[in-house]
Amino acid sequence: MGLFKSVFKKVKQGLADTAEKFTGVWAGGKLSKELLRKLEQQMIQADIGVKTAIELVKDLEAAWERNEIETAGDARNYLIDLLVAGWPQEDRSLNMAAEGPTVILVSGVNGAGKTTSIAKLAKSLRDENKSVMLAACDTFRAAAVDQLEIWSQRLGVDVIKGQQGGDPAAVAFDAATAAKSRDVDVLIVDTAGRLHTQKPLMAQLEKIRNVIQKQIPGAPHESILVLDSTVGTNAVNQAKEFTAATEVTGLFLAKLDGTAKGGVVVAIREQLAIPVKFIGVGETPDDVEPFEPEKFVKAMFDA
Repeated sequence: MGLFKSVFKKVKQGLADTAEKFTGVWAGGKLSKELLRKLEQQMIQADIGVKTAIELVKDLEAAWERNEIETAGDARNYLIDLLVAGWPQEDRSLNMAAEGPTVILVSGVNGAGKTTSIAKLAKSLRDENKSVMLAACDTFRAAAVDQLEIWSQRLGVDVIKGQQGGDPAAVAFDAATAAKSRDVDVLIVDTAGRLHTQKPLMAQLEKIRNVIQKQIPGAPHESILVLDSTVGTNAVNQAKEFTAATEVTGLFLAKLDGTAKGGVVVAIREQLAIPVKFIGVGETPDDVEPFEPEKFVKAMFDA
């Protein structure tokens, strides 16, 4: 599928803790009301969402009463089909500019894994022979700039930065100018970790967008919001607030490795009209996967 080739093994490894929740259910043999209640409980604990979990179990129970399914294994396959069918057919690839630099604006609250996710995007793009530049527009935290600079050195990409505490929009302006003059394929713009309650910071994000648009018409071509999957349904609340304040074209669900809350992807699908485009399944720059619903759901249930 072009950029960001999927490796199913990595997705399964990343979702191992989520899949473990359901091991006892699938080993249950013949279906029973008790087993279906246990499945419902485990789906809720995996942060699929209470309403969605209840509705899915009702569908399974109806299929069981119609003698369409008889065992826990049948229920798993039926459940996978139900969930996969619920995802809309949509383009989950990066939107690349037809001409000039492609600009990817990356936002998210502090601690969500934003800087590491940027490194993963940069590494994958570099692997596809794309030239990449980073813009360190989180000027409020010295550590954020330092982290981005370290990643730029490791990955062999340029980074544009400014003075600590300086105007983030000025850094964005310099980065956009440099990306054009150096014929860079992709400019990835890091922004401050904004909480949805911080209105001045949200205004600053809009200012960055406007500055970039003036330099590169049509930019940003992607506005990626990084969400921390370990916080479960709180990630959905963060996304709702961000999308109310600024345009978001895709989600990057970080830290899926080692979380038992992989079901949050289902909750996101139910409540947000924004495609999950990428998932982080490890700590290295190589640990990024394109989001593919069928592979994801199968990995979540270890199928």
